[in-house]
Amino acid sequence: MVSRDCSGQVGGGESRPPGSHERDRAGDEHDRASDQRDQAARQRDQAGDQRDQAAEHRDQAAEHRDQAAEQRDRDAEQSESRVGAGTPADALSHSALVRRDAASDRGDASQDRQVGSRDRIEAELDRNNALADRGASARERESSSHDDLTGAYLRGAGLVELERDIARARRTEQSLVLAFVDVDGLKDVNDSRGHAAGDRMLLEVAKTLSAQLRSYDLIIRFGGDEFVCAMARLTMAEAAKRFALVNAVLAEAPERGSITIGLAELQPDDSPEDLLARADAALYRERQHSNTPPR
Repeated sequence: MVSRDCSGQVGGGESRPPGSHERDRAGDEHDRASDQRDQAARQRDQAGDQRDQAAEHRDQAAEHRDQAAEQRDRDAEQSESRVGAGTPADALSHSALVRRDAASDRGDASQDRQVGSRDRIEAELDRNNALADRGASARERESSSHDDLTGAYLRGAGLVELERDIARARRTEQSLVLAFVDVDGLKDVNDSRGHAAGDRMLLEVAKTLSAQLRSYDLIIRFGGDEFVCAMARLTMAEAAKRFALVNAVLAEAPERGSITIGLAELQPDDSPEDLLARADAALYRERQHSNTPPR
């Protein structure tokens, strides 16, 4: 999270939540595996193209052999038609050789077509395998960018999406509100009831955020008990109403809980870090105002 000094002021350094380095390494490994699968898919597609080209060449060769066989048969027929006019016996022998060559051409043409057919089947298999590789790659990338427990974006991938949301808001000249969300009392739940209960509370918070925000609003699991949400085309007051609904739902949930939020609106010169720092500072002020002990 964005660090605070003992007076509560926002500092410039970052304190990584427990496990974040391990999640980053796991994400990097997933990305490398995805890149390898994408490369394998490209290679399979190229192999499929090459097999199709080979099959096309074999079909063309088979067509030429068939044409040659047809020509040989016509030559043989002409030789045989002259037998009645006193054609010598060696002409008949030549005709037989021509027909044998024609049959050989047709046999070779048939083999070319069979091999071409096998090439096309293997090309289709290559493309199916390439499709499977791309599907596995997409799943790898999905798992590397989303938190296994809550389904929210992980911090690294989420910040990339936040940069895109900020760029889109500026390009379209629309407002964007960022919420720094803290799950109240999660440490106490973990200490008194166990981490399974804490996980259930986190999942309940994530589900409620998803239900009360819009489908395209960005939700990031920023730390152990922190979420960051980005909402375009909302005012600060409209965003506050949505989070009030989140707290109302959480108050009635099986894993009863609550959240504290800090809101900040995107300003013309804001970097993502500036926007996050202002939202985090707003969260700290809200903690002080409500007399809730800081984490």
